[in-house]
Amino acid sequence: MEILVINPGSTSTKLAVYEEDRPVWRESIYHPTKELEPFHHVNEQYAYRMTHVKDALHRVGMDLHFDAVIARGGLLKPIPGGVYLIDEKVKEDLWNASMEHASNLAAWIADAIAKEVGCPAYIADPVVTDELRDVARLTGIPELPRISIFHALNSRAVSRRYAASIGKKYEELNLVVVHLGGGISVSAHQHGRVVDVNNALNGEGPFSPERAGTIPGRQLVDLCFSGKYTWMQVRKMLNGKGGLVAHLGTTDVASIVRWAHAGDKHHKLVLESMLYTVAKQIGAMHVALRCQTDAIILTGGIAHNAYCVQLIQEWVENLAPVVVIPGEDEMGALAMNACGALKGTLPVQLYNPLKKEIDSENVLQGRSE
Repeated sequence: MEILVINPGSTSTKLAVYEEDRPVWRESIYHPTKELEPFHHVNEQYAYRMTHVKDALHRVGMDLHFDAVIARGGLLKPIPGGVYLIDEKVKEDLWNASMEHASNLAAWIADAIAKEVGCPAYIADPVVTDELRDVARLTGIPELPRISIFHALNSRAVSRRYAASIGKKYEELNLVVVHLGGGISVSAHQHGRVVDVNNALNGEGPFSPERAGTIPGRQLVDLCFSGKYTWMQVRKMLNGKGGLVAHLGTTDVASIVRWAHAGDKHHKLVLESMLYTVAKQIGAMHVALRCQTDAIILTGGIAHNAYCVQLIQEWVENLAPVVVIPGEDEMGALAMNACGALKGTLPVQLYNPLKKEIDSENVLQGRSE
């Protein structure tokens, strides 16, 4: 089975062709700023990006004979995770999304190519995936319910990969999955559903290289009304200029580790403090699984760093076995979902949004990680 994968970003469009789970071709099309300047809205880029996608396929002799096309999920309304058929409702909500991002065009491009080929078009596990238990949704302020925003695509993909490696199904396991990147999400996977997860973007859970995580509420209120900062500056403290970069002026974890090894006590303390908040969140998700966790999976870019992995392991290894699956492969994860849909091992769902609203501007900012 041949699967075309489409993943647009702000200044690029990533393409790949897979034969089932094996990549046979990849290309990243760069879109120069000068070429994007004439477009005042992302939707206006549709024809431009479509032309580049078709030109790239034609240039390498990729005839349009795919068994499926799968696209990065855009800023839809909250939905449970899984594989979704791209239909007119999906396209309508992406075209009219309250926040613009190039990922909103992915399903449009995929659907057009799929119709030309005569094959199905899918999306899978978008960042807005929401499977929280009701008990996990409430906070002490009714107007501020918890929101599910996390690295759903990679977290679920590595869970399935781990389950297959031990001869199990993902739906048979209880897993805590820790995505360690510019943002950090720690999710509780109970028999195939993510029943709890920190909002990895705008102020909950561990702090990360560029995000503040959970911070003292009263102190934040005082900061907001101190007159020292604008609304936008405070938002940037939560996402973009919080975490490691606020303390140390850098998001480069490898460099911070080198400083720590060289004896810099401040760099060492800040890094260990971040990883300590990760460990605490793992403990919280362990409780969400009723302390019946089969494995703790560490993934994302920071999971390549043995020093960081070791520090986390020292805190949590008595809870459950720790498994390290470093990095992130969005293209491979999308191809895996399409393959499962074609084989019938993953159900194909129809888009039916949950009756909840989210801050799509914040979701957009989180797509970068």
